[in-house]
Amino acid sequence: MQGVGGGDSPTPFFVMICLGITGGIGTGKSECAAHLGRLGIRVLDTDDVARVLVEPGQPALNEIVQAFGQAVIDGSGRLDRAALGARVFSDAAARERLETILHPRIFAEWTRWIARSRACPGIRVAAVVIPLLYEKAYAGHFDAVAAIACSTGTQVRRLRGRGWSDQVIESRLAAQWPMPEKFRKADFGLWSEGSLEVLHQQVQAVLESLAA
Repeated sequence: MQGVGGGDSPTPFFVMICLGITGGIGTGKSECAAHLGRLGIRVLDTDDVARVLVEPGQPALNEIVQAFGQAVIDGSGRLDRAALGARVFSDAAARERLETILHPRIFAEWTRWIARSRACPGIRVAAVVIPLLYEKAYAGHFDAVAAIACSTGTQVRRLRGRGWSDQVIESRLAAQWPMPEKFRKADFGLWSEGSLEVLHQQVQAVLESLAA
């Protein structure tokens, strides 16, 4: 953050810092985002953006149906995420097709969100959660990146807690960079193996570092 001014009564001018948050599936990104929100930080989770984009009537959902058929739609006309996931995470070409449909739209939404945030006076820090931040080479859009990681055993246990089979877990993990690689590239590394309190303390330390 920078302060500039002139004359006897300088007016502070704050340059907003944009923080990217990434990490493997089940590592604690959502909890990190939720805690930032509780601290008053403006946060966008791109998983939420993706959910809106595939609501009934949205162009992206229509394209998904054209690409993958009615089998990915449930009885209420909504996207059957489990059916779609089973299809795309067992077939690299299918996953690439889905990403071609969704990722440009998601990218457009979060970059617009950042631009709007920068235009709002008084916002000093804003954060965007992007699971595939490094995989899609988005790091350059951020002033800093925080990666959240935990042990593979903890990650698998958390995903099993969601009712996922080991086969599903393995396919999802294979679609992302290994956590140690993201951890090494990030400006900040958060370890979510312990209690929520410990994770929250690490989030606070990141904010204090950004404010320095």
